[in-house]
Amino acid sequence: MPVRTLLWKNSLANSLVNCPECVARERKAVIEREAAEGSQEGLQKLIEQIEIPMKFDPVTKHYICKRCGLYATREQVGDIREKVNRRDPTKEDKHYDYLDWWQKSKKDKV
Repeated sequence: MPVRTLLWKNSLANSLVNCPECVARERKAVIEREAAEGSQEGLQKLIEQIEIPMKFDPVTKHYICKRCGLYATREQVGDIREKVNRRDPTKEDKHYDYLDWWQKSKKDKV
């Protein structure tokens, strides 16, 4: 096997992918705990420090979370991460969209 292929496989296996479901659960727990204590300082730093690495199975090319049992490819992990991090549009977002639409020229509205 060429050296380049071995290096690529090793870097792929060694790259840490965090479990999106476990990270979201931990993030929510940290936010609730900090809200209960009343201290908001360093909240972002605490959230950034959350790491729950998944183990890579080179045979099936899937990542496995030892904590929750998630079994997914890198693409599926990315899709789950997007789904978990998606937020609902707020009233301000709707106002901004309407203002943006109102300020467009008639040609662009159609």
